[in-house]
Amino acid sequence: MSGAALSPPTNSKSLTQTVSGSHKFVIEGYSLAKGMGVGKHIASDVFTVGGYHWAIYFYPDGKNPEDNSAYVSVFIALASEGTDVRALFELTLLDQSGQGKHKVHSHFDRSLETGPYTLKYKGSMWGYKRFFRRSLLETSDFLKNDCLKINCTVGVVVSASDCPQHYSINIPESDIGSHFGALLDNMEGSDIIFDVAGEKFHAHKLMLAARSPEFRSKFLDGLDEEKNEIIVTDLEPKVFKVKTICFPFPYFPSLVASSLFRIYFVIVYFSVSFLFLDRKRIAFFFLIEKGSYRSSRVKVQLRRMDILIIPLLQAMLHFIYKDTLTEEVATVSSTTTSHFPVSETLTAKLLAAADKYGLGRLRLICESCLCKDICVNSVADILTLADHCHATELKAVCLKFAAQNLAAVMRSDGFEHMKEKGPWLQSEILKTIAGGEGEGSSAVEKSQSVWGQLSDGGDTNGRRVRQRI
Repeated sequence: MSGAALSPPTNSKSLTQTVSGSHKFVIEGYSLAKGMGVGKHIASDVFTVGGYHWAIYFYPDGKNPEDNSAYVSVFIALASEGTDVRALFELTLLDQSGQGKHKVHSHFDRSLETGPYTLKYKGSMWGYKRFFRRSLLETSDFLKNDCLKINCTVGVVVSASDCPQHYSINIPESDIGSHFGALLDNMEGSDIIFDVAGEKFHAHKLMLAARSPEFRSKFLDGLDEEKNEIIVTDLEPKVFKVKTICFPFPYFPSLVASSLFRIYFVIVYFSVSFLFLDRKRIAFFFLIEKGSYRSSRVKVQLRRMDILIIPLLQAMLHFIYKDTLTEEVATVSSTTTSHFPVSETLTAKLLAAADKYGLGRLRLICESCLCKDICVNSVADILTLADHCHATELKAVCLKFAAQNLAAVMRSDGFEHMKEKGPWLQSEILKTIAGGEGEGSSAVEKSQSVWGQLSDGGDTNGRRVRQRI
């Protein structure tokens, strides 16, 4: 037809496939099941494949009366409502000798010849009346410890219209943290203010109470229910103190000393600013000892409240609202341990705050960060901290490390501090050593012997170890 418009070509596709699944049926006490009668079966639990329920039926005395119980029978039955359910089946009697010589009856291999089997209604079955001769079964490797194991595979045939799995809709990651975090960022609806050295932090009592049992007792059950502002002077009384850092300073006239003093000021200022990522909040108090510099020392006091409480409070609120740590905390945790004792790092303070306010997940995150910093020189301090903050997983790692490196750990600077702050931890290390050697009095005696030699300045090989003063 000249001049006639042609329709664009079209195409279509038909897809038929199987949805497969397997179930293993373990039959214990086979000898007791014998004699229950021809046509009577033991049923497996119902399992689901292709949207239908199925069950395995095992007939110890056979299903066919004409066989006079000479064979065992095995069938797979449709256990849910359905009509004309088309499926392929495989029944496998498992060889329990470990040689892999299983007895397999498979419909899958003959699918091209006969096609899938159709089960007309609930209760329809497919299987074998003469699945295995019973006299041979009872002397074979298929029966072990009076137990049989049968594996069944079902492949349900579905058409393209029954296969919505070929289409998918992507589900984004949960963003509930960003929504709650927006409340913290824009301060909408806030009803509580934290005041740290004049700087205000707005929050929501319900959010804090939902995340922390400590805040719940304060705002919902305690005397602070009506309070709308809290002056923060410390988050963990035993760890936030005014620290004094002493720098050696040679004898110079006052003018020269003053110039070098300014150099120290710049170095310390920017070092601490970098470490704690909150430069504007750092406060320094410089005191030169009285006299004509004969003491040869300059003391620099860092107000830890200003340089730690603010980022600590920010990090804790960030976690409460968003369930994540700020990037700054991760950076600080990996850079401060070489400049300050472990207990003085922001991660350690955050661990103490997490313990105080019942933030279990935050405590585990801090434990994980501190675990990466465990070494001979730090393990005693970290162990003391973990014990104080109820960080059980971190403590267990520290005890194991200390037990494996006991001689070197006892010579570290933190060991004396550990003995002072947590003398009971020595016995816990001792128990860990004993546990590693096995149970019994000999293990305990050996660990006590090791401890005694090291405490006296020796090692287990009889060599003397120089004690650090």
